Amino acid sequence: MKFSKITVSVLLALGVQVSAQAADLIEIYHAAQDQDAVFASARAAQQAGQEKLTQGRSLLLPSVNLNANTTYNDISTTYGTPSAFLTNGTKRYNSNGYGVSVVQPLFREQNWALYNESDLQVAISEAQFKLAEQDVILRSAQTYFDVLIAQDTVQLTGAQKTAIAQQLEQAKRNFEVGTATITDTHEAQARYDLVVAQEIAAANSLEIKKRTLQQLVNGDIKELNTLGKGFKLESPSPADVQKWVADAQQGNYQIVMAQTADALAEQEVARNRGGHLPTLDLVANYAKNSAAGGSFGATDTRSTSVGLQLNMPLFSGGATQSKWREAEANREKAKQDMENARRNVELQTRQAYLGVVSGIAQVQALQQALKSSESLLQASKLGQEVGVRTSLDVLNAQQQMYSTRRDLYQAEYNYLLSHLRLKAAVGSLAEADLGQVNKALH
Repeated sequence: MKFSKITVSVLLALGVQVSAQAADLIEIYHAAQDQDAVFASARAAQQAGQEKLTQGRSLLLPSVNLNANTTYNDISTTYGTPSAFLTNGTKRYNSNGYGVSVVQPLFREQNWALYNESDLQVAISEAQFKLAEQDVILRSAQTYFDVLIAQDTVQLTGAQKTAIAQQLEQAKRNFEVGTATITDTHEAQARYDLVVAQEIAAANSLEIKKRTLQQLVNGDIKELNTLGKGFKLESPSPADVQKWVADAQQGNYQIVMAQTADALAEQEVARNRGGHLPTLDLVANYAKNSAAGGSFGATDTRSTSVGLQLNMPLFSGGATQSKWREAEANREKAKQDMENARRNVELQTRQAYLGVVSGIAQVQALQQALKSSESLLQASKLGQEVGVRTSLDVLNAQQQMYSTRRDLYQAEYNYLLSHLRLKAAVGSLAEADLGQVNKALH
């Protein structure tokens, strides 16, 4: 019985071990979506980026401010000569008032540039989040297969140790009965000691890979589905690397981000150029002030004003020109960054495409090599029994077979990852692609 996405997510969030059934790749991915801190950070950054548009739009809309005041007044009045001051009286009273001011920008070149920039900043945050969505798919697959190859290495090392131990016992028996030399025993003992050290290193590597996966999903998963009969070798479609590169130049999110950053740098130049231009605002004010006492007794004053306000920047110590030059230099930097992104994406796409194509050839070659290694091992064992092969020949054949098997497993995992990386390079990697890889697991 498979756990549903919601069930797995809840169990992982509570730190419950999902070990009754082996977890598949899709379940790991769903858990990573819910629990991975890197992806959660990207999601929060995307939500924050959405607010840039509202902030940019606010620069074009009116701003309204309310102010209020209240003051206690204690006034004493005296008059006369210094030798004969006369007190006219003391007045104590409260005065208070409030006012509302409205400013509607009519012409502010910098505000329009900032509004255009905010739209681009939202586009960048969206591209960054799309990139993070693809990244969590790749990291889920990578950490999943890292655990599988570590498990395979532990199992193969254990099987190799068992086989060498049998050769060691046989060498000892043959030496005791005089049918073999002590050299055979020493050779087998040396191989056995070496494989014990390799087994310890493999177990340590497996523990680290498991911890990495647990960190990704924030939970403890004991078992994982492994490659089964569903594994198939499929060539890229279309089988044209230039078509993949062309698609990557259009859809890769790294290029999208670089292009948007270039447009943003262009707007930044326009904004700083606007620092030389005047600003024009429509300004309206309303104020009311009241006083309970004073020279004229109780007073109540109201005032209303509506007008245009023009500001012309004349000199700011050279800061405006400096910022303009800085923005132009950053624009050139953005153009070079965009070109660098294009080149890197083309390289990544070609590498992923070749990873799939050469992966198919490598897997097929290793499958044949494994059959040959198994045949060699059987022939070496038979030759040892009839005396035409030595114990060393058998040990070498065993090591070759286990090494070939481990290389085959690694090549199969790399082939599957290359398929995902190729889809990511063109910006089309999605859960459905991970589902296709998941079909190869059981």
